[in-house]
Amino acid sequence: MKTLLIALSTLTFTLAQAATIEQIDAASNSMDVKQLAVYAAENPADYNKAYASYRLSIVAGLTGQKDQAEQALDSAQSVLEQLTTAQPQADSLALLSSVYGMQIGNNPVKGALYGPKAGKAIQQATELEPANPRVSLIKAITAYNTPAVFGGSKQSAVDLSSKAIELYAQPCQQICWGHAEAYTWRGLAKQELGDKAGAIADWTKAMEVDPSYGWAKFLLAQQQSYSQNR
Repeated sequence: MKTLLIALSTLTFTLAQAATIEQIDAASNSMDVKQLAVYAAENPADYNKAYASYRLSIVAGLTGQKDQAEQALDSAQSVLEQLTTAQPQADSLALLSSVYGMQIGNNPVKGALYGPKAGKAIQQATELEPANPRVSLIKAITAYNTPAVFGGSKQSAVDLSSKAIELYAQPCQQICWGHAEAYTWRGLAKQELGDKAGAIADWTKAMEVDPSYGWAKFLLAQQQSYSQNR
């Protein structure tokens, strides 16, 4: 009986400590590397742990903490590979595809290994849930970051982001990240295509969707500073 009570207490503590998607996003928006590291360490080996590690990798990379960024990305990959092997799900497969893409971005030599894996993962995610907005978002990010010679396209990034935005209008219950991010990536793609007004409009919309979304806020401030200094 005592053993059972200890086990239940441990489970309750674990569940209480497990970070939600919303908490992970909040830490990411505030560039809180330490909090993201806590979330990545404390969560059980599930999607949220992988997502926390994914966000930690991005934020650590932006703040110049390369080793931590690489370790977090490896952790996200390991968890997602385990999850998708045990039970393929669209969100896990889409995030895994993005992680593979980031691995290539960190080291282009890995393209031969991770390129086909990324393509297979996102294809499988599409087959499982073609109306999943995060699947379209990851496709948009991939199209934006992939050189044209390898099939990338800023116009495709715009189109895929637009599709994701449409799909985000549907009700969401569990995994709901990415709505503001979709506007932000579409804005970036529009900027690359010479549509400055469209880019600003999208980043403004991203802030309407999520007023705490730091990346869109930064891009708008950067654009305003540029305009003032011309």
